[in-house]
Amino acid sequence: MVLVSPSILKDKISGHALLEQALRLLERSREVQAYLAMANVMAVQRLLYNDHGPVHSRIVAGAALQILDLMLEGGFLPSIVRDGVGDEEDSRLVVMMGAYLHDVGNAVHREYHYVTGVALAARFLPKMLIEIYQDPQKAYKLVPEILHCIISHDEDIMALSLEAGIVKVADGVDMAEGRARMPYKQGKYDIHALSALAIREVEIVKGQSGDRPVRIVVDMDNEAGIFQIEEVLGKKIKSSSIARYVEVEALRRGEPFKVIRF
Repeated sequence: MVLVSPSILKDKISGHALLEQALRLLERSREVQAYLAMANVMAVQRLLYNDHGPVHSRIVAGAALQILDLMLEGGFLPSIVRDGVGDEEDSRLVVMMGAYLHDVGNAVHREYHYVTGVALAARFLPKMLIEIYQDPQKAYKLVPEILHCIISHDEDIMALSLEAGIVKVADGVDMAEGRARMPYKQGKYDIHALSALAIREVEIVKGQSGDRPVRIVVDMDNEAGIFQIEEVLGKKIKSSSIARYVEVEALRRGEPFKVIRF
């Protein structure tokens, strides 16, 4: 059982030297951190949207690795392994980096941010991956896999790899109340803010049946949280290509309320 929070990323990469190195490079990159800071200027300060900056990046990256672990435990083969692009650890790296970088395009504009995100990330990813792998050919093969995760996180674009589908679902699970507090304090009182404020916590756990290895448990204060589950998380699950392996359990103050399959 893993609670969706900023702390899960470092727990999930512990013991994975490749991922630890990649996260160090991302968090020490002035370019990456500037883009994430500007993503919040655009999204939070100018549009009164929820957090899209470095905290959101860490939460989504950790959640994505948890989902990947559950899929691997369920016997699923990562697309990168299946298609001969790399091994399981390469798949983990693609998931983590794709999740961490998925929202950098918000630094330019919210509209088409999944496209501008690809344009920005393509500037620094080759150099970063060559430093990690010391193998340009391997690096250049994994760059488009990470870019695919970024562009596919938009709900209207179908993910074509297991890795991209995982990143998309992980993006949707960051919906707890803390993410909505800043826009709410600035005067945003629409259904998006109110439904997010109704979410107490989110956990990612092993599914109760073998055919659905991932179960997302969402504890709500009230029924307003259903909007967040169906209109935000649900839309991402539907175009993730892994919808049939995921189910969502909604709780109301810790008590069973509804199980949703998309």
